[in-house]
Amino acid sequence: MDHGEATTTTEPAGTSPTLGPPLVELKDVNKHFGDLHVLQDIDLTVRKGEVLVVIGPSGSGKSTLCRAINRLETIDSGEIRIDGQPLPEEGKALAKLRADVGMVFQAFNLFAHKTILENVTLGPIKVRRERTSAAKERALALLDRVGVKNQAGKMPAQLSGGQQQRVAIARALAMQPKVMLFDEPTSALDPEMINEVLDVMVALAKEGMTMIVVTHEMGFARKAANRVVFMSDGQIVEEATPEEFFTAPRSDRAKDFLSKILSH
Repeated sequence: MDHGEATTTTEPAGTSPTLGPPLVELKDVNKHFGDLHVLQDIDLTVRKGEVLVVIGPSGSGKSTLCRAINRLETIDSGEIRIDGQPLPEEGKALAKLRADVGMVFQAFNLFAHKTILENVTLGPIKVRRERTSAAKERALALLDRVGVKNQAGKMPAQLSGGQQQRVAIARALAMQPKVMLFDEPTSALDPEMINEVLDVMVALAKEGMTMIVVTHEMGFARKAANRVVFMSDGQIVEEATPEEFFTAPRSDRAKDFLSKILSH
């Protein structure tokens, strides 16, 4: 099945009927790094409240796709819309967009010289112009939600990797984003810390947060996704509900990928 056939205007089977209107839309998106065509004619719509999990082999374009959605990577052609608005080029409009699109990376990217609480309040105070007292109150509630409120006064280096990644999630949520992007958020963690981060993400999904998650964690995809998108060589090869994808993948590339990843 080629990527052209993969796109559908109907809601995928098994999608929750509570999903809202389109929130993230990509149309004919292309991106090159030199001679490498890393995103090829990508068409993708993510609805409000949907959890979309993007999987595929290394180098398939998953992270580039994620980074293009909040313009950390520019695209060569095509269009990306967030909540009906095209991605701005630069300036204040782009800063506002980035406030609406939360991003959690492989690396935690916390400010090493600021406390955990300061890391979480910085964006709302500087970008959203919130009162310090209100930003602190919500930051503490978010740190409590991700299970690290008791670490609020510490510096990032005093926390484990799993704790730091949960802080990074709280920091993104503090901006009250419309959508959350996760780019392999557990890949830099020790195995015993992975579940503590995934548990937070599963809880977010259940609360109705719109999420686009690039991950190798198939258990999370099965548990939390409304839809799985499989990418290979810069293309969307297949998209389906988790049940359909994991039990009956349609493309040879997906079958090959799953046979390698699920046999370990």
